[in-house]
Amino acid sequence: MVTIADVARAAGVAPSTVSYVLSGRRAISADTQQRVQRSISALGYVPNAGARALASNRTNVLALVVPLRTDLNVPVVMQFVAATVTEARKYDNDVLLLTKDEGPDGLHRVAASSLADALIVMDVENAEPRLPVLRSLNRPVVLIGVPGKPGELTCVDLDFTAAGAAAITHLADLGHTEIALIGPSPAVYRRGTSYAGRFLRGFRKAATKRKVHAGSFPCAPSYDALRDCLDDIFTKHPDVTGLVVHNEAILGPLLAELSRHGKKVPRDISVLAVCPEDMAEAHSTPLTSIAIPAGEVGRLAVEMAMRQLDEDGRPEVRLLSPRLTERGSTGPARS
Repeated sequence: MVTIADVARAAGVAPSTVSYVLSGRRAISADTQQRVQRSISALGYVPNAGARALASNRTNVLALVVPLRTDLNVPVVMQFVAATVTEARKYDNDVLLLTKDEGPDGLHRVAASSLADALIVMDVENAEPRLPVLRSLNRPVVLIGVPGKPGELTCVDLDFTAAGAAAITHLADLGHTEIALIGPSPAVYRRGTSYAGRFLRGFRKAATKRKVHAGSFPCAPSYDALRDCLDDIFTKHPDVTGLVVHNEAILGPLLAELSRHGKKVPRDISVLAVCPEDMAEAHSTPLTSIAIPAGEVGRLAVEMAMRQLDEDGRPEVRLLSPRLTERGSTGPARS
């Protein structure tokens, strides 16, 4: 294993000089820095993580808190995780993934043990119970999601309120006046999860503005639940011609179930999904969609955390504008 002494010998400097180049804690001439960096590259030296942490007072680890509940769509969650890990590596940081439902005690434990320099927290609720603890931690925090009162915490997310409005606007512009929303699991709404409530508010407000009759139907992530949900929709709203689906887990069997009801897409019913673009494209009829920008949100969350670590970041709430792509599953309302 290559040591710091090996690097120093190859560069013709003292081991302490190599340490200063790595930590940046003392001014070193540009020529010396270049010689040390060339030696590091040539020898393949990797600094000891423990020593580096002591020198910089950092662990170079970001904690990503994402409870993997049964009502969350794991493939979508993992897109956020992958984006966060990829961006963190650009800053030479690793990601500690905390999948347990970390309440206030768990967050205190992570902070007290100095396992991570900053926390990125997903699955945010409108009345988020972890906010008092997150505000008290002596380290940067970034929320993927926006609680009702974020205060001095930094947040990033899709503008789900605008997304709900955009879904109604797109279908209303095509002449649809009877629209149904298949929303997330009832448990997601009961928990007060931020993104679900914000989307529903935007959906309902835009429906009122456009004089559209719009109903909302929570749906558990299962085939049986989808079948029952569609039966309920077509019983209560037999004239529905537009369907907004804010539930990635049921997209797979959706078109087949609509066919079972004698509905051809988009001739008889238009379908607009809120999901990552790869999911929208993976159907016999590619779905018109409002994209869940997991990659961009994950990247921004890491950037915001790193800016706070460098003491350059001020608290902010950043909402990404919705992006709607037409793919053939929406069309003019039937007369």
